[in-house]
Amino acid sequence: MHSLFTIIVVVQVLSALAIIGLVLLQHGKGADMGAAFGSGASGSLFGATGSSNFLSKSTGLAAAIFFSATLALAYLGNKGAIATGGVMENLPVTSAPAPAAAGAATSNPAAAAVAPAPAAGNAAQIPK
Repeated sequence: MHSLFTIIVVVQVLSALAIIGLVLLQHGKGADMGAAFGSGASGSLFGATGSSNFLSKSTGLAAAIFFSATLALAYLGNKGAIATGGVMENLPVTSAPAPAAAGAATSNPAAAAVAPAPAAGNAAQIPK
């Protein structure tokens, strides 16, 4: 099981590198305009128009291999982990203390020693 996972990861990485290389080898749509004015694109490795079909089909094949490997990794990664509910249902239950009521007296001496906020009429005491 572990070796199958490793083989699929290697196939996925190699297909990703192949996609990167094939996309970088292809020329953009604007390159045809330069070839029409004698730019020298006809002296390329695949000829004037031979690279577009070969490279685009090779890129499509590498992309199909990449997506197939990704789906296989997703299947193998989730095998045996059939979810019966949401992700929050598997959390451990902890008991938190209930919050104190707003007007009730508190048993915490540090909270009782807090001074009240100044009233709105004391705005003249704020330094400017």
